[in-house]
Amino acid sequence: MRAAPTCPRCFGPLHAPSVWTSAWRCAAHGDVVPYQPPWQPSASALDAVRRSAVVPIWLPWPLPPGWLVTGFGEAGDERGGAKATVVALSGPSVNQGPADLLIIAEEPGVGLGAGFAGLDGPDPGEGFDEGPPNAKIDVLGHPTALWFVDGPDDRAVYAGEALGSWLWAIGWPADAGCVIALGSLSLRDLREQIQDFDLPYGAFSPRLND
Repeated sequence: MRAAPTCPRCFGPLHAPSVWTSAWRCAAHGDVVPYQPPWQPSASALDAVRRSAVVPIWLPWPLPPGWLVTGFGEAGDERGGAKATVVALSGPSVNQGPADLLIIAEEPGVGLGAGFAGLDGPDPGEGFDEGPPNAKIDVLGHPTALWFVDGPDDRAVYAGEALGSWLWAIGWPADAGCVIALGSLSLRDLREQIQDFDLPYGAFSPRLND
């Protein structure tokens, strides 16, 4: 039996829907889209997220050398589908040691990307995209702008927009952001079943439990 869903913004407990309301409710953030318990990295987990996703499931492909897929996450319920998706990746950092990267797609206002980024609001915040972009990432063959978002010192946070949804790339430690800034990543949408990727899976990423 899977654990109970949590708030996408603070990862705290939720009050489940009742006869009085169909919404999941956080004591701190009100009605929210529930963040479901994350999935272990496997083909069956990917299939489960595919069935519910109403936003892209972004995967950098090909993966950077030495990187592995280390889990999946989603925010949503059976009524509305997954309005946010997360793909976790792990591999070598720019300096010696391991690194973690989360690629998140979400509808505006869900707040899952901001939650993982350590931000107070549900979205990147006003003015985050003023000025030239800090990085460009290939999304389905098109260069897509990403801006650095100021967050906790232990991580690098970039945000932009793709296919009408927020696109977040969040890396630990902070120097893992160099992987993003180099512009070497090319994102594919795993909802497209015709893409038969032989994904390399690694150990489950604890970042998905933040």
